[in-house]
Amino acid sequence: MSYFLMLSKSHGADVLSRFQQLRVAGRMCDVVLEAGGVEFPAHRALLACSSDYFWSLFQEHTLESKAWNLSLPALCPAGLEQVLDFIYCSWLSVCPSTLEDILVAASYLQVTSATELCSRYMADSLSLNNCCFFANVAARHGLTEALAAADHFIAREMRHLLAPQGDREGLLGLNRDSLQRVLGAEEMPGVQESALLLLLLDWLHLNPLPAVHSNLLLSHVRYGLVPPDQLRGLTTRHPALRTPFIHSLVQKALQYHRQGSLQPRLQTEQTSLRANPGRILLVGGGARADRPQTLVQTYEPQTRKFHALSTRLPARLQQHCVCVLGGFLFVLGGEVVEMEEELEKTAVMTATGQVWRYDPRFERWEDEEPMIQRRAQFSCCVIDSVIYSIGGRGQRGEAALSTVEKYNLPDGCWRKGETLPHAVHGHACATLGQGVYISGGVHGDQTQSSKSVFYLDTIDGKGWESRASMTVARFGHQAVTVGQMIYSFLGMYEQFCEIERYDPTLDQWTRLKPLLNDRFCYGLAATTDGRVLLFGGRKWRDGQEVVTATVVEYDTASDTWREVCKMPAPLCGTQCVQLSILDPTEM
Repeated sequence: MSYFLMLSKSHGADVLSRFQQLRVAGRMCDVVLEAGGVEFPAHRALLACSSDYFWSLFQEHTLESKAWNLSLPALCPAGLEQVLDFIYCSWLSVCPSTLEDILVAASYLQVTSATELCSRYMADSLSLNNCCFFANVAARHGLTEALAAADHFIAREMRHLLAPQGDREGLLGLNRDSLQRVLGAEEMPGVQESALLLLLLDWLHLNPLPAVHSNLLLSHVRYGLVPPDQLRGLTTRHPALRTPFIHSLVQKALQYHRQGSLQPRLQTEQTSLRANPGRILLVGGGARADRPQTLVQTYEPQTRKFHALSTRLPARLQQHCVCVLGGFLFVLGGEVVEMEEELEKTAVMTATGQVWRYDPRFERWEDEEPMIQRRAQFSCCVIDSVIYSIGGRGQRGEAALSTVEKYNLPDGCWRKGETLPHAVHGHACATLGQGVYISGGVHGDQTQSSKSVFYLDTIDGKGWESRASMTVARFGHQAVTVGQMIYSFLGMYEQFCEIERYDPTLDQWTRLKPLLNDRFCYGLAATTDGRVLLFGGRKWRDGQEVVTATVVEYDTASDTWREVCKMPAPLCGTQCVQLSILDPTEM
């Protein structure tokens, strides 16, 4: 015998609707609930099916199973009424003023679905005005999901909460556990650590704690990010900072501030910015060739938004190199371009060996020990906290360089490295493990681009070794490592826009899908998910070189290209790295 199992989607709602009609009319009610002097007629059967509390209360062996009136002195009328409305209608009317009354009633009566709706309401309704209040409510009622959402929101929006028009009063009333979790957040965009320390000291003044608990809170402050003068002054005024444990953290931070050029090697959580590590920094470049600007901007791959930094490059640079060491930006060499602004003409282009270091913690530039030789159109990389500057050329018209320099942080000086097999400039550089790969460029006095690839193992000391040549001769190109592969992208005046991938285990290059349009003098960076971004650059259009504002993305997994967004303005000659930055401004 065959049969069909049918489901009515409206039956359950219809039954509840009839129960509500009966309640409103006062018909067939067999119990009256009383809270705060207000009575609420109801139906035992529906209450028992909706609430674990009533299910237990209305068992046959209990006195309450036959009682007509049930007093609930722990509940207020408003909370009980809202929960009863939910039981009869499945709708819950929630606002900040009634939230806690509803939660008390729902928790007491064990109506878990109402409690879950309150938790979802808080998580979905977070704002600057209510996040601290919701965190405290969620903490009091053990709503873990709402509490986690509120704590995350507070950390993300701390910059605005601390602003003059923010909710500092709410932060000062925040529960201790939430405050501890917020202080432990890895990302807190745009927040100065000194502002967090001041907030915490004010909180401790209003909420005195034993030393063991205040130490736990204060240990989450990153004292290396607080200016030393301010740190000394706060320590003098606040006893909480003078307990042995916190005093040791403060002294370590002050010692760090005295280390100068050694700071990039001394990075710990105490000196790490609470910022997005995946942000890409675009250093220098300009809207016209040979007219570089001092602009430094960032790009966030997730939002595809550009932000300008308040800081500027110390000089107008082109054909320079950039790298990151210990969370510091290093800008090396290139050509310093001095311009006659009124005539809009380039006055002088001078190759330099200067090295600048930028500390994003305090937005400060410092001059580092210059390189031994002036270099432009060279390459640089970092392995094991050592900066390598490779090849390049000096002044225009001068011969290419075969020298390599290594920056020794402990000594704060540059030392000679393994000399290249050939003088070269306009080459690309990529690292893989402990090895450095350079490709292409123009060798010595030649005029043609090269396909050559050389490899340096920085550990074994064997010097530069030849590897399989690229399939395309390139000059002014760029290379990047993704996973265990090296990708080589377009150089200057390449006809077919080919890119290729190098497999070091096979010592083999493979051609990949070409870019649709030519492009050179672009910025290049890889994201954490295996994508490569090309920012701006120059290309040919109608027989003329033009600067573009497009950002294109290459997906190494699918071997595909796409245009992802436009830059705020055309840009060429920029150099890219990934760096955590404190306070960018949207462009």
